[in-house]
Amino acid sequence: MTARAFPKARADALAAKLELDVNKGICHACLCFVSFALDDGDPAEIARQTRHMTSELWHEGLAEQALAAVRRAVELGVPDAGAALADLERSGGRSGVARAIVRRLAADLLRRTRIEMHLEAVARDRLRLAPPELN
Repeated sequence: MTARAFPKARADALAAKLELDVNKGICHACLCFVSFALDDGDPAEIARQTRHMTSELWHEGLAEQALAAVRRAVELGVPDAGAALADLERSGGRSGVARAIVRRLAADLLRRTRIEMHLEAVARDRLRLAPPELN
């Protein structure tokens, strides 16, 4: 199987099953480019930002986490994990699996950011109710 032969849908499905941590070895500033594209929803921009940022993220620390997560998936018998590991080992940050992992992490970051923004908005209205000495 060549790096191009690993279908995006299968890579995305595998990435969804991996044990990944958006706070481990990932530059949030870099990942935000992909998160913003996901938030906008333009497939061409998502693909462009993902291609551009995956290689950077891979070399800045994603490689260790991604390879460990896929190796663990292989041990657990997750479908496509063996082929995904071969794809990552062969193509690294240029692989379809690495891009799927970046999209997954960007979606995680986007979801977390939305939750934090919502909590902040809810809390802001209630802060005036708290005694000043507790702020």
